[in-house]
Amino acid sequence: MKAVTWQGKRDVRVEDVPDPRIEEPTDAVIRVTSTGLCGSDLHLYEVLTPFMSPGDVLGHEPMGIVEEVGSEVPGLRPGDRVVVPFQIACGHCFMCDTGLPTQCETTQVTGEGMGAAIFGYSRLYGSVPGGQAEYLRVPQAQFGPIKVPEGPPDDRFVYLSDVLPTAWQAVEYAAVPPGGTLAVLGLGPIGDMACRIARARGAERVFGVDLVPERLARARRRGVETYDLRAFDNEKSLVHAIQEETGGRGPDAVIDAVGTEAHGSAAAKLAQQATALMPRKLSAPLAERFSIDRLGALYMAIDLVRRGGTISLSGVYGGMADPMPMLTLFDKQIQLRMGQANVRRWTDKILPYLTDEDPLGVQDFATHRLPLTEAPHAYEMFQRKQDGAVKILMQP
Repeated sequence: MKAVTWQGKRDVRVEDVPDPRIEEPTDAVIRVTSTGLCGSDLHLYEVLTPFMSPGDVLGHEPMGIVEEVGSEVPGLRPGDRVVVPFQIACGHCFMCDTGLPTQCETTQVTGEGMGAAIFGYSRLYGSVPGGQAEYLRVPQAQFGPIKVPEGPPDDRFVYLSDVLPTAWQAVEYAAVPPGGTLAVLGLGPIGDMACRIARARGAERVFGVDLVPERLARARRRGVETYDLRAFDNEKSLVHAIQEETGGRGPDAVIDAVGTEAHGSAAAKLAQQATALMPRKLSAPLAERFSIDRLGALYMAIDLVRRGGTISLSGVYGGMADPMPMLTLFDKQIQLRMGQANVRRWTDKILPYLTDEDPLGVQDFATHRLPLTEAPHAYEMFQRKQDGAVKILMQP
């Protein structure tokens, strides 16, 4: 089959790889009909290269048709249309029972000290072949796949794999009070969708911050009060401008949907790039223990949120040697919540929004649809933010 493989920093290729097969009785194999390109994939493309191996199959946002099921997957049969969550979880361990499938004790990558395995996302998360491919083996298929109805296009449901539950959890963790205010830093796919969900769930005012014109325009069309970072002399000025709109206090909650590739520290950027260029035997241990994230968005969130407010992190951070302003966090009495999205915890709550009325705008959420064979171009375009690329779907 054809699949998108990682070959090195900024080097992905579509290659022939072996077809997946049933290996465990809890497996299923699906024929992929649509698969997304995620901002997290760009971390593998650029920052997390020490944890990748040439030939790794990428992608964690697939949906498709069930081709085959193992003997211990009673809820699926060939022909079912399913969305596959990005994380792999059993659904019956202690962590899954408490609503934290991202920490599944059956699939935890204990050798790396990490949580549940993730499709297509480096050895840190199990080196499981991903969904940017013609076919996908789905472990723990008795729990993970989400059955969806025939009829509507893939765009109606494909974002249940990652974008929708990640944005939903970001809003849930933000705990915006009824009629409250929310600022979202970063208007890529997750930030954009978080704005839509927050407004649908009753946030009075949503402020969106970015520096890409196309992203700002998309959010503005959905009723978000947008702020272009480039229009301010510095980030303090932007913080002050939003605080002035909230009685001088700041918004009730801030979602950081940017993460480790935020604009900010030149030294942190240099450290990321230098680590990525080192031989893997040296770079992986250094990146794991001493990497420094570019924390510009998080610092802005800490400055911006009102005292007693909440910061919700959905952007991925990975460093272990980051200076955190603990005095400010303590003094402002800020609540900080974060983590990979617990997909199956939220999907039943999201499905009622995926109606013909399309209140979240999922059916025109993708800016680009490309064949899988054009994956190298898709990655480059998305990484460089060219041609208005905000969300890319690929079809095998």
